[in-house]
Amino acid sequence: MQITLFYAGLLAIWFLVLSVRVIRMRGTAKINLGDGGNEAMLRRIRGHGNFAEYVPLALVLMAMLELGGLQKTVLHALGATLLTARLLHGIAFSFTQKWFVGRFLGTLATFIVIAVAGGLCVWKGLAGI
Repeated sequence: MQITLFYAGLLAIWFLVLSVRVIRMRGTAKINLGDGGNEAMLRRIRGHGNFAEYVPLALVLMAMLELGGLQKTVLHALGATLLTARLLHGIAFSFTQKWFVGRFLGTLATFIVIAVAGGLCVWKGLAGI
């Protein structure tokens, strides 16, 4: 499972970047819990949280497809798209005040990866029945 491992590693590093940005802002803004009514804090929390909500499922789907023998090029396409999507989305939330294009494209590409990977899992599952 080298391909999924590769993208999981890169995404883990990005997750840590998003995490550190939340932690650092908590310290500088003295916000112990929640967003403290601070819009910038809320954006960082949601950028981090959104990553945690979607990326694990996408990686599990990729791992299942890799174990099922899906072509390497397709797995790389899924992984590269997911990584790009999460970078766009994370930058839009955690590093800018209002970058709608990054948020929109990041969300759209993440959903496409999950839809394609999910569909391929169903297809490979049905092929084995």
